[in-house]
Amino acid sequence: MKWLAAGVLCASAIGAQAQVTQTRVWAAACASCHGTDGRAQPGMASLAGRTDLQKILLEYKAGTRPATLMHQISKGYTDEQLGQIAAYFAAQKP
Repeated sequence: MKWLAAGVLCASAIGAQAQVTQTRVWAAACASCHGTDGRAQPGMASLAGRTDLQKILLEYKAGTRPATLMHQISKGYTDEQLGQIAAYFAAQKP
């Protein structure tokens, strides 16, 4: 029984780590414009530490917020994925 419990815990930990890795892959797609870990160069919006990012990303996806590229980019993700990306950047130090 102990082995079964240990196996379940290991599987959960591996699944959680895989999700963190996937979120980092999604967030890396933002780096070319918004900088590594969301810390952008002057002239571009920094994402690091932003607690309002999920709302903004969903507005881009809905087409209710003005943008050049973000409408198309945000439509490539589910609302849940955008939430995970937003949480990743919110956790980064500005």
